[in-house]
Amino acid sequence: MLGCLILLIILGTIFGLVRSETSPVLKLGGSVRAEHAGTRDDIRVFAGLGRLRIPLVNSSTLLLTIAFPYNANDAAFTEELAVKISDFRAIAAGYFSSLPEDNIIQINEETAKLEILKRYNANLRLGSIETLYFSDMMVIDANF
Repeated sequence: MLGCLILLIILGTIFGLVRSETSPVLKLGGSVRAEHAGTRDDIRVFAGLGRLRIPLVNSSTLLLTIAFPYNANDAAFTEELAVKISDFRAIAAGYFSSLPEDNIIQINEETAKLEILKRYNANLRLGSIETLYFSDMMVIDANF
């Protein structure tokens, strides 16, 4: 028993001396990773806007969740995204609440994504967002 313990300590010491400092001994969890041009990007989904409740012109309410991928290794851009949450919420609310009443019944999701994406990127200085995801998109009619 003592021999096994000594052997385990010796093997652990050799492993610790041989492995590179950047390779983890044990990795639990983590995020989705992608290889790009020889660098490791830590791609995550920014969902910090939460569920938006946007009043529409016809007194209905739009429930919407907006998310988008970003590189978490870019610390400055990640901080800018966190600071801009209220701006992003206001931009989305402003877009949807200004839609004419006849467009509310049939909201063109792709047009809305492109327009909001354009407005988000115009508000950013340290990076840009490439795509938006809408989920939980639902109009609640006030007449019920």
